[in-house]
Amino acid sequence: MPRPLRVAIGGIHIESSTFSPHLSTADDFEVTRGDALLARYDWLFPTQPWAADVEWIPLVHARALPGGAVDRATYEVWATELVEKLGAAGPLDGMLLDIHGAMTVVGSDDAEGELVTAIRSVIGPEPFVSAAMDLHGNVSQVLFDACDLLTCYRTAPHVDVWETRERAARNLVEALRRQQRPHKALVHVPILLPGEMTSTREEPARGLYARIPEVEARNGVVDAAIWIGFAWADQPRCRGAVVVTGTDATATTEAARELGGHFWAARDEFAFVAPTGSMDECLDTALAAVADPARRPFFISDSGDNPGAGGADDVTFAPERMLARPEIRDGSRRAVFASLVDPLAVAQIADQPLGSPVRVTAGGRIDARDPGPLPLDGILEAVADDPDGGRCVSVRVGGLSVFVTSRRMQYRLLDSYARLGVKVDEVDLVVVKIGYLEPELFDAAGDWLLALTPGGVDQDLARLPYQNVVRPVFPLDRDFTADLTVVTG
Repeated sequence: MPRPLRVAIGGIHIESSTFSPHLSTADDFEVTRGDALLARYDWLFPTQPWAADVEWIPLVHARALPGGAVDRATYEVWATELVEKLGAAGPLDGMLLDIHGAMTVVGSDDAEGELVTAIRSVIGPEPFVSAAMDLHGNVSQVLFDACDLLTCYRTAPHVDVWETRERAARNLVEALRRQQRPHKALVHVPILLPGEMTSTREEPARGLYARIPEVEARNGVVDAAIWIGFAWADQPRCRGAVVVTGTDATATTEAARELGGHFWAARDEFAFVAPTGSMDECLDTALAAVADPARRPFFISDSGDNPGAGGADDVTFAPERMLARPEIRDGSRRAVFASLVDPLAVAQIADQPLGSPVRVTAGGRIDARDPGPLPLDGILEAVADDPDGGRCVSVRVGGLSVFVTSRRMQYRLLDSYARLGVKVDEVDLVVVKIGYLEPELFDAAGDWLLALTPGGVDQDLARLPYQNVVRPVFPLDRDFTADLTVVTG
């Protein structure tokens, strides 16, 4: 009787802006090992038929909210642990590499390439490696060469995260059972766009990703994946990519060339997923609009400091502009700002009685760009413990509730607002550090604008000081012919 397949699971998962002053350290990560790591994957509980007769070997997995570059010492601890556990695991047939794809480590321009190189140095060339990634990750040549299978999410906002991980694992197991190393084909597409221009809710991304099922149904094709890439890192690997894997070399090559061509042909159709403007322009529109109850709550995305893409989460530009509005200061309009990270400010006021007058300075400690730390002179209206933000407070200044958190977090879930006493359908205006609205907020919004605010993930890419991305690349450059060469493996 043949022995079970032996497949290891591990990885480091973070999206890192090189334009953000935030430094990601061990405190930012959730780390799982052993049975807790295996419990993340629902195809094992109960075990799906395709996953039977496989010995799944947990290594270590570290995951964080997007941020700045990862501290080198922090990365080395987990990379070393992962490699050492691989060495101690004995003979392996394969590995599921559970990563984001846009990690930056201080001193490295290709962190995932560095990680997979270290993995291969231990397991050797024979075991198959399958990578599950975010579509906002990057596919470097090093990563492509070292992996046998690569796939990524097909939705943004990402509602197929676990489906993608299961697909990566299933494709790996099925390839091992065929005892045939997959053929693979890569096309780099010279496009660099923010996620807020490439949501799969909207065209052309919706139609581009809708092509994948037909491509995968072709004889000889196992998986087709399209990476938008990550716009907020200044690295040569940052650009769009298409990877197709399968059992037939010709079919995979033709499919990769076809999808890469469709991606490039759509370049001029990409646009922001909501109307845009400066913060003041968005406030002008929102404060006029909320006279109509159907347009409340009106959401404004403080997109340049979005922690969900790597922003520091403490730029005070947006709340400062809100507090400059008389109708917000005097309470004529009810507004919420979510949020600023500042554990020192939280610690200074969180133990005071609710309703107490408070004076505290918040924000501007990580990313100190103008206007810097923001004085808040108001009332302590709520204190709560949040699983993402730690201890959090809400300070009421006139008609504005300013949420201040102990850890960086993204206010994407309605429960997070409710913990601080806010039902968003009862307020006029919500300004949130986010890009495109995540599903719960999107459904709750009466209307929505995307403010092009300053920060480490500025949506106006022309304002970012790129030096290392490979040029030409659209839209930083426009008058050029794309090299859509197919690289096979």
